[in-house]
Amino acid sequence: MTTIPVNGPNPYEVVIDHGLDAAVAAQASASGAAKVLLIHQPTLVAPAQQLREAVEAKGLEVFLAPVPDAEAGKTLAVVGQLWDRLGEHAFSRGDLVIGLGGGAVTDLAGFVAASWMRGINVIQVPTTLLAMVDAAVGGKTGINTAVGKNLVGAFHEPNAVFIDLDRLNTLPMEELIAGSAEIIKTGFIADTVILDRYEADPAACLRADGYLPELIARSVTVKASVVGQDLKESGLREILNYGHTFGHAVELRENYRWRHGNAVAVGMMFIARLAQGRGLIDAPLVDRHRRILESVGLPTSYPAGYFDELYAAMTRDKKNRGGHIRFVALTAAGSTTRLEGPSLAELQTAYDGVSEGS
Repeated sequence: MTTIPVNGPNPYEVVIDHGLDAAVAAQASASGAAKVLLIHQPTLVAPAQQLREAVEAKGLEVFLAPVPDAEAGKTLAVVGQLWDRLGEHAFSRGDLVIGLGGGAVTDLAGFVAASWMRGINVIQVPTTLLAMVDAAVGGKTGINTAVGKNLVGAFHEPNAVFIDLDRLNTLPMEELIAGSAEIIKTGFIADTVILDRYEADPAACLRADGYLPELIARSVTVKASVVGQDLKESGLREILNYGHTFGHAVELRENYRWRHGNAVAVGMMFIARLAQGRGLIDAPLVDRHRRILESVGLPTSYPAGYFDELYAAMTRDKKNRGGHIRFVALTAAGSTTRLEGPSLAELQTAYDGVSEGS
């Protein structure tokens, strides 16, 4: 078992091990809750029922709440339905929400918990690689609107996060590939050993019996360190958004049909090109981005001809200040800075650099 502390305003632990249903149930019981709303994706009926039985064995009453898959679940309409469930079953401030699923479910479960009676407890049980290393850790919760991703949300730290490595064996390869983008991101912004692992053996970085458990622990350690110092993204935490400004714009333009990790991969290539244009990094580091991302099957380009739409989406990014687009950029592998107010010409050049056929 690996236990990683997150020392924010309300400290908690991220537990990484195999077969964690009993540990989740013990944590639920220790919370003092009498009732649990277990939010899960429709593909996780069997694991949800198994977890329900483990929690009920501790004497708690558990209500299953299936929600639409992926980003389709992160809407105000779905949140309203879940609020109604909590009200129908008389959930109090002492009760609990559990999020079982990918990043969309952990985002949704966290927001429902944050907003019910101004905040009740939540336990996150991520089942995808992306959720394990990103969405479930850090206390960010949110839902989408028609104009952007995660524009409505709250900071609400979980009681605990349980990363069950057995779930890696149930994931299709495309999910492992997409989730790898967030791991690679933490390599570029902080822990360069992660980059070394991908360069040494990219195939092993996608295997539960290879480097993947180590990479998960390293990536979570980076995020835990950052959010422990800056929960509400007042400064340091912005580094976790490396690749996300352009990536979120891609997701919006694609109506969330792209996997988040795939969009972030292209977003990292975009900001690498932008940083190179500013003289912050050199061509070899841009090429290192491309080599590592492509080595595990992540995309590094986006179709040409959509700059205006993507630019409009980037202007609505929540990291912007004073009407200026702000990016997290590198000065070297493991070292970051802010790139603020790039010109339209700079953005167009960076986009041209990641356009298909360039």
